[in-house]
Amino acid sequence: MKLFLKSALAAAVLAAPSFAAAAEFEIDAAHSAANFSVKHLMVSNVKGAFSKVTGTINLDEKDLTKSSVDATIDATTINTNEPKRDEHLKSADFFDTAKYPTITFKSNKVAKAGKNLKVTGDLTMHGVTKPVVLDVEGFTSEAKDPWGNIKRGGVATTKINRKDFGLSWNKALETGGVAVGEEVTITLDLELTKKQAPAAPAAGATK
Repeated sequence: MKLFLKSALAAAVLAAPSFAAAAEFEIDAAHSAANFSVKHLMVSNVKGAFSKVTGTINLDEKDLTKSSVDATIDATTINTNEPKRDEHLKSADFFDTAKYPTITFKSNKVAKAGKNLKVTGDLTMHGVTKPVVLDVEGFTSEAKDPWGNIKRGGVATTKINRKDFGLSWNKALETGGVAVGEEVTITLDLELTKKQAPAAPAAGATK
């Protein structure tokens, strides 16, 4: 019996680091953004951003492939620095934000790619869900802000065809080609805040 208890205790001690290695981070919406770029009139790129990105990222330092990402973008915050264009993008011709106010990404696989990561998951936009792969740089080492919060950062990029998600509006040009390109480059600039464990109740405290 004593031998069994000793073995069980040893197994628990050895397993403890794997739990300690995993940490949950929240996306800091105030310091994160989803940026995009798309060809305009076949001659230039229009850039814009969604300013509100929220969600959680679970990082397993011992085995990063066991990490996960669950993020939500507020599609109503789209901004291309041109109010009329932004209203058009929010309309039923494009994102139809009245019906589909959010864009979501939920990972189902994380793989190492040299010093970086490839995160595969389901992107849901305009009511359509498709698999995409994010190329992730980071995440950075932990840093403490002036208020004692533990921070990390990372950058994720991918390319999608907007028509795959039902964003098919376009207009032909007299000189050939179309007004809006189909390929969209997406860059997620993320700042993360480590979730703190709840404080233990003070000794002798009553409920």
